Amino acid sequence: MSARPTRTGRWSEPRAITKGLFGVRSFSSRLLKPLVGIGSLLVLASCAYLPPIDEPPAPPASDSALMLKQLKFVDVPGWGGADHSLILPTFLKSCDVLSKKPLDADMGPDQRMGKISDWVDICADAKKIRPGNKVEVNFFFQSRFVPYLASNNQNTTGLFTGYYEPELEARWGPEGNFTSPIYSRPNDLISANLGDYRDEFKGKHIAGRVLKNKLIPYNTRAEINNGAIKGRGLEILWVNDPVTLFFLHVQGSGRVRMSDGSTVRVGYAGRNGRPYTSIGKELVKTGVMPLKDVTAPAIMAWLRANPEAGRRLMNKNESFVFFRVIDGDGPLGAQGVPLTPGRSMAVDRKFIPYGVPIWLNTTDPLDPKLPLRRLMVAQDTGSAIKGPVRGDVFWGFGAEAAERAGVMKSRGQYYLILPANRVFNPKS
Repeated sequence: MSARPTRTGRWSEPRAITKGLFGVRSFSSRLLKPLVGIGSLLVLASCAYLPPIDEPPAPPASDSALMLKQLKFVDVPGWGGADHSLILPTFLKSCDVLSKKPLDADMGPDQRMGKISDWVDICADAKKIRPGNKVEVNFFFQSRFVPYLASNNQNTTGLFTGYYEPELEARWGPEGNFTSPIYSRPNDLISANLGDYRDEFKGKHIAGRVLKNKLIPYNTRAEINNGAIKGRGLEILWVNDPVTLFFLHVQGSGRVRMSDGSTVRVGYAGRNGRPYTSIGKELVKTGVMPLKDVTAPAIMAWLRANPEAGRRLMNKNESFVFFRVIDGDGPLGAQGVPLTPGRSMAVDRKFIPYGVPIWLNTTDPLDPKLPLRRLMVAQDTGSAIKGPVRGDVFWGFGAEAAERAGVMKSRGQYYLILPANRVFNPKS
């Protein structure tokens, strides 16, 4: 199997497959003014995650605030009975990235998260642990870290969804019914982090193309599907199923099976910057199916049973994702490391930095009566992952991963595992 690109994306209707939802807000012309005439802008590489259809509207960013309550490990539900050695390889992947950052830089927005130098020292200790040694790993975490219960202001409960790596069939060129192209990122697509221009726009991003010295919106999904960028040599592969291709866009990455049995990985390379519209939400709004029935399989079945109406429905989602082919392990999260099934989590970077261990306390997506409690590492992000207590669990590849990702809409809490030498003392 030849591995290639990846990047994670997610089902918003399900980037985990079953999510449907509240799209990214469009930007007013006032936000565009600072960008007019700019010849080159920062390229943004982030996941195309979107929220689940039943997720309540997030509070305005100005009303969201990460609050941390210091605890002892004995107070963390399920901590004492878990095998923490399973997280060590995942944590060390993040350590490799952290070691390349300036040592005096802040790890995150809260002083208890420490400096990069604090984490580099901790990572050095982690590398000394013998693989699979539960005693050493447990001692490592309990001696070098302190757990903090995270909350959004005083609300400790948040939403946890899932995503996975889908598989498609494809050909290197158009043939037979393989007529739907996977596009690479156009060279005229410009992305920018507006926070680099004004503090008031922190966390806001925009994308478009330059025409007559002005940044204008990029082509919509419908326009691209109707040939707006055809003939520019951007086609990477051709797939035989536009419905699965649509969900590849939602997930942001996937595996593509070729006619000779080899596998190509495709990963997120950018998106057109248009607002995301949840087709699951549209199906509910028009009375096609009730909210409780909106799952990825149900949506895909309806799209295939109603091809013309399905095409129009998919085009209502103006957001369009571009891909790249990458050799190597994957899929890759936004931190730039291969994601670990069941151990990597996508978070809101505004509040949670990459590389931080997180203890998740929620319910199993396949059996809500069972708890899902495990140590994870923040290694990814997404446009729908917003708020201090919000996570998206990467479940991996295959049928079970797709099922878990497709139905996961769990409420729960998480605990940030932060350096012990950064214990917060408000009196200091």
